[in-house]
Amino acid sequence: MAFARTCAVALVGVDGVVVEVQADLEPGVPTFTLVGLPDKSLSEARDRVRAAVVNSGEQWPQRKLTVGLSPASVPKSGSGFDLAVACAVLAAAERIAAKDISNVLMVGELGLDGRVRPVRGVLPAVLAAAELGYRHVVVPERSAAEAALVPGVSVIGVRSLRQVIAVLNDEPVPDEEPDAPGPDHPDPLLAGLVVPGGGLHAAAPAPDMADVAGQFAARRALEIAAAGGHHLLLQGPPGAGKTMLAERLPGLLPPLNPEQALEVTAVHSVAGLLPAGRPLVEVPPYCAPHHSATMPAIVGGGSGLPRPGAVSLAHRGVLFLDEAPEFSGRVLDALRQPLESGHVVVARSAGSLCLPARFLLVLAANPCPCGRYAPHRDGCECSSAMIRRYQARLSGPLLDRVDLRVRVEPVGREELLGRGQDVESTQQIAARVAQARERAAHRYAQAPWHTNSEVPGHELRTRWTPAPGAMAGVEREIERGLLTARGLDRVLRVAWTVADLAGRGRPGEEDVRTALELRTEVSRGALAPGGPR
Repeated sequence: MAFARTCAVALVGVDGVVVEVQADLEPGVPTFTLVGLPDKSLSEARDRVRAAVVNSGEQWPQRKLTVGLSPASVPKSGSGFDLAVACAVLAAAERIAAKDISNVLMVGELGLDGRVRPVRGVLPAVLAAAELGYRHVVVPERSAAEAALVPGVSVIGVRSLRQVIAVLNDEPVPDEEPDAPGPDHPDPLLAGLVVPGGGLHAAAPAPDMADVAGQFAARRALEIAAAGGHHLLLQGPPGAGKTMLAERLPGLLPPLNPEQALEVTAVHSVAGLLPAGRPLVEVPPYCAPHHSATMPAIVGGGSGLPRPGAVSLAHRGVLFLDEAPEFSGRVLDALRQPLESGHVVVARSAGSLCLPARFLLVLAANPCPCGRYAPHRDGCECSSAMIRRYQARLSGPLLDRVDLRVRVEPVGREELLGRGQDVESTQQIAARVAQARERAAHRYAQAPWHTNSEVPGHELRTRWTPAPGAMAGVEREIERGLLTARGLDRVLRVAWTVADLAGRGRPGEEDVRTALELRTEVSRGALAPGGPR
């Protein structure tokens, strides 16, 4: 009896589970049995592996072959096990030294001609292996840069099964012709690896805030949202600039640190959204799904084990819901849990998993179905009942989790024509945001939080308190029943962000008044041009 084993990785959401791939050869009728809860695409590996081995110039063992994927209780899917299965079979047939591959992780799909094709989820797969002490991985050449992001791991990028055999046997590595000989030649190996769409925008140059005319209050709210990680609601008629403002928010956020970049890249790798040639996502993502998106598309799901949804694709970035009242009420209310916890737990019959979902939510909404409703203007044809029903589509519990609420009014002629305006650019605002975040990071250096939006309210009420007398207005709002306990905590968080932007050591009365105005939408003069910053 001949036996060999190597390792691969099964992805459960964005987490990897190391799987031992075992191959056993026994005398008997030539058969190929694959066990260990494989799905349909993995079961088809038997034909892919056999053809790849033969077309690579190797002999296929004419004996009874059993390949086991252990642990057998973990469901396994995808074609990323092909390379490990082929090498385990060749090692059992003594074409490769069995001891040389027992502690090597292998990820990759095999073409019928023996080429090694890239697969999704290489980064989380290598991360899972590195946590368990694996130090050598073999991946497709196209995915080598992605795998190399994991420190302390030796990565071998290969183009074909022939090269893998040569490397493992310490033989001269054969040259393989590149799959894309010219810049205008399509690359067949990337077909199906990068999934278009998904509502994700990896913009080239980000749009500039200098393009926005007027909208002082909305611009100020965007700056506060970026500095403290606060959720934002923009309300106003069509054409006032809500979408234009939201699209410029990612440019105000600081670049991702190395730990955050790996988190975001792992999610996008599993979803097949990593752009070619850029294995690491270093800027905050921006995800803007259409209002017809379903619950699985937003929260995560799909057949079998769930896949990341928009809330996970926007992790460490911005999730923008344009025309928010047009979204399904169930979809909107499903955001309540990730807004509080920073992750989403998706349960299905095949299993449940936890997906990261710490995003900055931006909602844009018209005031009524026709969009022309305003307290002191004519032109709206909607009845009072229609307006109430439309505005009630954003539920109270959801809005209670939104820190900043701003009314975006139509831009006047003077502002639109840019007469006498000195509009700040994204670069200028982003510099202030970065300084505010540095102040917050210094304040929470000994705590597990990084931004003001993450700090529990109890800590802000007892450990980091505002200046004496600053909370008088908040206390009146609580007594009148206009502010909930959650609302109090969120006012404190926004007040600290306003103070950080102004360079103050602790929030004063002006900072709390600004936070209260943004929370209640009741004008207190804090957001007027020339008001306190």
